[in-house]
Amino acid sequence: MLEADTVSPLWAGDATDGAFTLDDVNCAPESAVMTAVACPMLLGYTPQNPNGRAMLVLGGGGYTALMAGREGVAVAQWLTGLGYHAFVLIHRFPNADHGVSASLDDAMEAMRTIRASGLAERGLGVIGLSSGGHLAACLAADYPSDWSPPTSTHSGQSTRPDLLVVGYAPISTNAKGRTIIADKPPLPPREKQAMYDRLQPDVQLLPDPPPTFIVYAGNDAVVPVDNAHRLHAAMTAAGGMAELHIFADAPHGFALDTVGKPVSLWPMLCEAWLAQMGFRD
Repeated sequence: MLEADTVSPLWAGDATDGAFTLDDVNCAPESAVMTAVACPMLLGYTPQNPNGRAMLVLGGGGYTALMAGREGVAVAQWLTGLGYHAFVLIHRFPNADHGVSASLDDAMEAMRTIRASGLAERGLGVIGLSSGGHLAACLAADYPSDWSPPTSTHSGQSTRPDLLVVGYAPISTNAKGRTIIADKPPLPPREKQAMYDRLQPDVQLLPDPPPTFIVYAGNDAVVPVDNAHRLHAAMTAAGGMAELHIFADAPHGFALDTVGKPVSLWPMLCEAWLAQMGFRD
């Protein structure tokens, strides 16, 4: 079972009991993988020495599972050691049960909820890995005008990140007409493919995007490095400041625990960047 200082349903009326399905109920929190999410939640982690800032953590899993451990809890533990209040989002997946917009709606409500808590008075950043990186970048992009977002209990709060960290994310190469692999078939379920087609943050960025740290593997066989270049170019063109790191040899999903390769240094580079951005003290 996951361990957190606080466990909160994201939407009014939801409950924590039966909210998600774990691949292995006996696994350590840092290894948890969720195969289904019925009711989204925020897992809160408190730093020993708060710096007045918070970070929303968005794990990967291809929008059909959620790496809530390696790319969620473990990342939150790293961040609390740096002084941030960290919140891991357990979001719904785009499927027949929840629709195309569920993941983004949950991420936006998470941003509002954290801001309303008062724990991010000095800033709220977002770190997303793999599909969570796509979701993080979407928070800096335009919400589709043909979608109808659910009613929020914190409607006065901003969903825009003050800072972004994006790792090995499928920014737009899963979108129809923008794939790298020729004749790539649609991704199941159809709601997931429809979401990727509709949410392409590199071409939908809002002006003046937040400072962004981007980290990828140059030989990633799952998510082409073209995504890194697309996001970096889009951030720069929109007037933002983006730092790009591409490691020549690293596996997809390197997270924080890939040892023995240069990519294991990326958290230290990110910490230095956070300090340079004035987002860590």
